[in-house]
Amino acid sequence: MAESFSFEISSKLPNTLARSGVITTPHGTIETPAFIPVGTKATLKALTPEQLKATGAQAVLANAYHLFLRPGHEIIDAAGGIHTFMNWSGPTFTDSGGFQVMSLGAGFKKVIDMSGEGPENVTKKKEKLAWIDDDGVRFKSHLDGSLHKFTPELSMQIQHGIGADITFAFDELTTLHHDYHYQVESLERRTHPWAVRSLAEHQRLNAERTHRPPQALFGVIQGANYEDLRRRSAKFLGGMNFDGYGLGGALEKKNIGEIVRWMCEELPEDKPRHMLGISEPDDIFACIENGADTFDCVSPARVGRNGALYTRHGRVNIRRAEFMRDFRSFDETCDCYTCQNYTRAYLHHLFRSGELLANTLATIHNERFIVKLVDDIRESIKDGSFHELKRSFLADYYAGRV
Repeated sequence: MAESFSFEISSKLPNTLARSGVITTPHGTIETPAFIPVGTKATLKALTPEQLKATGAQAVLANAYHLFLRPGHEIIDAAGGIHTFMNWSGPTFTDSGGFQVMSLGAGFKKVIDMSGEGPENVTKKKEKLAWIDDDGVRFKSHLDGSLHKFTPELSMQIQHGIGADITFAFDELTTLHHDYHYQVESLERRTHPWAVRSLAEHQRLNAERTHRPPQALFGVIQGANYEDLRRRSAKFLGGMNFDGYGLGGALEKKNIGEIVRWMCEELPEDKPRHMLGISEPDDIFACIENGADTFDCVSPARVGRNGALYTRHGRVNIRRAEFMRDFRSFDETCDCYTCQNYTRAYLHHLFRSGELLANTLATIHNERFIVKLVDDIRESIKDGSFHELKRSFLADYYAGRV
């Protein structure tokens, strides 16, 4: 376990795996469950770190792949680490870069549409940019086509150079198009051996880099939709000296809660669990109920920049003509900076005019909406009202009303 890192459970919800707690890092605490916004390139697009903090975000996650390519982890390290580099004083995460290496290289997604064709056709509309073997992944940069190779050791060196409080072991992203035999091979020949190698390199770097705060490492569980593989992976990684666990891999949305439960039932109860790449309200409730503690996702900011704003009754396209002369606050129940200061008509005008401020105000609102939703879920675990909140929120959100 990394020094200065700990996790304490403060309450549990009866007859579920849901719990609230506190993660302690060298740069502060995270009350869980918590949503962690994604600042891919050491910034959440369109927001300053100060604006992000004002949404209630407790931590931010940056991406090792993108920061490796630009500006380079050595530059961030020379700047004093990501906290100094991006002027963020709170806790930070970095993912391993494995998802981007494979997703950008082969068009893979975390949640796969099973109506698609086989894995050999995933990349048929684009040049293949990634090649995997048992040692690591070779890939072409999506920026300039230059050739690189990620190994577990390099991933850890990049993440230590970036300096995040919580890092993730390098793993292979499989898809639901890969069959059972491939999923077994992936675990046994790559994800699990790579976890061993990641942990060894992480421990070496923590011991060597005493001029920086110690960093924590989460192992990443794979196994697609297969219960035996998810449990096997969770048992294997749960027996290692990781500080926490990433619940990763491609999965079918309809089974997300069940898959999370399979993993969490096998994992040590006293270590935090981070669900990689989830932000839809129904997924959040399902994952928390089955044992997940933290989440990250680019979606709230991304859809916001496209004019889709969250409300209690679902997402709304602020570009619609009906908002042209609507001088009410976008959401009168929301306490975010955007809703406290700007009207629907003004937001509509900004988007229709192509003004950059539209991205900022929409992102502030969407990030605050999801952060607050998870904050409310955390409180509902503490006071026992979780099931009532889940029922009422999801009934309203997916009812299709504006």
